[in-house]
Amino acid sequence: MSKCSSGTCGSKKASGCGSADAAVARQNTAIAASLDRIKNKILVMSGKGGVGKSTISVNLALGLAGKGYRVGLMDVDLHGPDIVRMLGMPGRMDGELAKDGKMPPLQYNDRLKVISLESMMENRDDPIIWRGPLKNQAIRQFIADVAWGDLDYLVIDAPPGTGDEPMTVAHTIKDAKALVVTTPQNIALADVRKSINFCKHVSMKIVGIVENMSGFICPHCDKPVDIFKTGGGEQLATEFSVPFLGKIPVDPRVVIAGDDGKPYLSSGATSPAAQAFEAFLARVEKELPAATAAVSIPMAKGESSCGCGGGPCNPNTCDC
Repeated sequence: MSKCSSGTCGSKKASGCGSADAAVARQNTAIAASLDRIKNKILVMSGKGGVGKSTISVNLALGLAGKGYRVGLMDVDLHGPDIVRMLGMPGRMDGELAKDGKMPPLQYNDRLKVISLESMMENRDDPIIWRGPLKNQAIRQFIADVAWGDLDYLVIDAPPGTGDEPMTVAHTIKDAKALVVTTPQNIALADVRKSINFCKHVSMKIVGIVENMSGFICPHCDKPVDIFKTGGGEQLATEFSVPFLGKIPVDPRVVIAGDDGKPYLSSGATSPAAQAFEAFLARVEKELPAATAAVSIPMAKGESSCGCGGGPCNPNTCDC
């Protein structure tokens, strides 16, 4: 690129060096480089609010990490970012920049990296009053400016609807695939149809549909009660000829664990809800296999899978 001078810039600066166009081009290059190191990108979305997208996103990321995969969790629900609270991560993103100038994400453990706008705010109770362009730029920066490294899966938690955030993801991450969350009620299904048609409109492949809150598990006898109906998600998957990934019932322990920052569905519990989630996780893994084999590891927060623990590798003891 030619150097700018007082005689050549002026009104032509918009397309010259140091211009907005050049900055966008540099960011596009950084985005492409970052995405090239991520094998599978999963956009968890729904046309309906309150169906449990964040619960599915958090437990999906934890479940995949628990199988030994390298996982990133990106919260693009910019107006209601709950991911870090659900993971019990009160800290802020204030680590030193990497050598390439990228920002280190929050590290849940050695297999799961997390980024959320809430972890960058001085006061987490402040509202985010942004319109489209600012939201678009924030999501692009989440990809370009964060040191994700090599990942097997990037799970992206989206807000309800088919607006700015999922549109930005679709335009920026061309090979992202949608995981659509619904509940069994007809009202929810009507809105979720819009999500499926959105994916068709932007040429985004759908991994499948999961029916969340499919019945209720009694905390006393562990038996299901269909207070929210059941089967609507499976019918929708058949209607649109997309994979059905399973039904996950309501369990009060899911709510309690989410509030406590200790996700329940991926905890390895033996309840019907946790077992249903494990079956769902296996179907996602089958639909989107990672190229490298994974080895299951304990998922205690902050625990290292390396035989040397958290210190430097020792060739005599290391089994990583």
